[in-house]
Amino acid sequence: MFKKILVANRGEIACRVMRTAKAMGIKTVAVYSDADARAPHVLMADESVRLGPPPAAESYLKAELILLAAKETGADCIHPGYGFLSERESFALACAEAGIAFVGPPPKAIAAMGDKIESKKLAKAAGVNVVPGYLGEIDSTDHAVEIAGGIGYPVMMKASAGGGGKGMRLAYSEQDVREGFEATKREGLASFGDDRVFIEKFIESPRHIEIQLIGDQHGNIVYLNERECSIQRRHQKVVEEAPSPFVTPKMRKAMGEQAVALAQAVGYYSAGTVELIVSGADTTGEGFYFLEMNTRLQVEHPVTEEITGLDLVELMIRVAAGEPLGFGQDEVKLEGWSIENRVYAEDPYRGFLPSIGRLVRYNPPEQSPSRLREGSGEGVTYTPATTPLGEPLPRPLPQAEGEPRVRVRVDDGVREGGEVSMFYDPMIAKLITWAPNRDGAIAAQIAALDAFELEGPGNNIDFLSAIMQHPRFQSGALTTGFIAEEYPEGFHGAPADAELLKTLAAVAAFAATAEADRARRIDGQLGKRLRPPADWVVTIDKTDHAVTVSTDGITVDGEELDLSLEYTPGDRMVVADGHGTDGDEHLTIRIAKARAGFKLTARGASHVARVLPSRVAPYTAHLIEKVAPDLSKFLICPMPGLLVRLDVAAGDKVEAGQALAVVEAMKMENILRAEKTGTVKSVAAKTGDSLAVDQVILELD
Repeated sequence: MFKKILVANRGEIACRVMRTAKAMGIKTVAVYSDADARAPHVLMADESVRLGPPPAAESYLKAELILLAAKETGADCIHPGYGFLSERESFALACAEAGIAFVGPPPKAIAAMGDKIESKKLAKAAGVNVVPGYLGEIDSTDHAVEIAGGIGYPVMMKASAGGGGKGMRLAYSEQDVREGFEATKREGLASFGDDRVFIEKFIESPRHIEIQLIGDQHGNIVYLNERECSIQRRHQKVVEEAPSPFVTPKMRKAMGEQAVALAQAVGYYSAGTVELIVSGADTTGEGFYFLEMNTRLQVEHPVTEEITGLDLVELMIRVAAGEPLGFGQDEVKLEGWSIENRVYAEDPYRGFLPSIGRLVRYNPPEQSPSRLREGSGEGVTYTPATTPLGEPLPRPLPQAEGEPRVRVRVDDGVREGGEVSMFYDPMIAKLITWAPNRDGAIAAQIAALDAFELEGPGNNIDFLSAIMQHPRFQSGALTTGFIAEEYPEGFHGAPADAELLKTLAAVAAFAATAEADRARRIDGQLGKRLRPPADWVVTIDKTDHAVTVSTDGITVDGEELDLSLEYTPGDRMVVADGHGTDGDEHLTIRIAKARAGFKLTARGASHVARVLPSRVAPYTAHLIEKVAPDLSKFLICPMPGLLVRLDVAAGDKVEAGQALAVVEAMKMENILRAEKTGTVKSVAAKTGDSLAVDQVILELD
């Protein structure tokens, strides 16, 4: 077994690999850029080596610096994680030439399957169904337009070496191709060092299913069931689950066997994923098409680990060391259901624009003990643990005596006070839940998202909670168009029912009473030594609620609520036991002081509750709400980033919806468009400028 492993990555995946390596008794080496000098993965490692400046092209993509770091520290193997150099044949070859084991597949398999164009040719030659498309070289934008027209719209433009949603554009028209082809090439070059693009038919109403593979160097390869990854935004996965609510045992077997056959054709070993696109209308179980094979560990691997009990990172390390798998296809388990939500530094209330900045507060929900077996040397059997299944959430969902408990897992690589940088992917953490069934895993996600404290950069926690609560998601009727179809006007918070609003009104009044009692220096048990009944008017979503708080309980609009509340002045969280019609639901509410009241966040939305004493409230009706100024004549940078293209100059006439500029942030290009028709009055920025959020780029007359 290896003695020391260098992790050629950063953030969450670097920490993930190191946790398993430490459990196996393997020393760890971290590499870092200047932006990550005090990052958790650096502090977690036994040793660390600086690579260079923050841009990935000058640090994490410098193979020669990573190999030098391995030699200087005596590392005998390198785990590349995902992204960066993980699917570079040249890097795997360089590791072999340096006598350092590469924890991944053989170089020839990376070359055959890592290139999207060549892998489709290989799959087609092997008799595997592939999506209709053009796999040759595309010379220019005009050539791309010609090809797209021949295939028939809509089409997908993809960077050949792409992955993780980077370098992908959907085109419904010639204009979309002309606007997006060059951007796709640039993203491919910037993220993967390869600007080749291929075009294929976009299958409408599709589901994205992938098969996880693991193989050893002795010819054994098995599939570890499937993952449903259909909830995507801009072709980047947001929610993953295992198994899929759509896949039948017959489909699972057919998909798995086809994936294994494809991997065997290229002599594959280590972890890998075959991605398939499936028609949601198919009822035969045969309507799936090969998309690509990812020759690395996937971001969403934890849901597979949770339903199988297998540690994929440990398996990869043992395979790289030459050990056999030690189990066959018949021994692969599928127990329960697991869901993963990706917590991103992006603001869903502002069109999902990337957000950067300091993590002023970062406090994820309490985790359960790991279900994965710890490394304990050779000859270990990979049997999923059955009991104990872990501890409950801080406020667990009601469950019958003897029923397996839900599990909560958070994979991250950040800490409170750290910076979310513009140089890397915006993912902050992965929230994973497991339960005996899908409904339980969804409910556990909702509860855990409520308890996830994250302040500083904008984040998508509310949006994730809204998805989990959405009736269509809960029914399993998923497609890759789910987000675009269900939120066509953008995201404005999850809808709140009357029961939730009453609970929030009660919480706001209870908190106001507690704060008032503290101001009066009243000692002791809040809720037990209150002054005579406190009457409040709580305004939420422009609706007034009459709330009375007394030692006997809380009344909202004349209805006594059976609530048990925990709150101390200054707290950031309130726990309401008894919310809901069944009387035993646990609701965690994030609370913050706001003008004349509180900001309450729960169940995928934030609500500002204005709380006034009932004797004062009638005299505030005359107050005028401040109206925000009209900024539509300005083109404003919505996120910190680099202005890579400016398409107009002073004096140019523009139409509403016309592309005016392109800003790059977190490895993605964002097209900024005119909100209205007009003439460019002045230009305040130039190509190459680093822009701050809300910085004016130009003004329209």
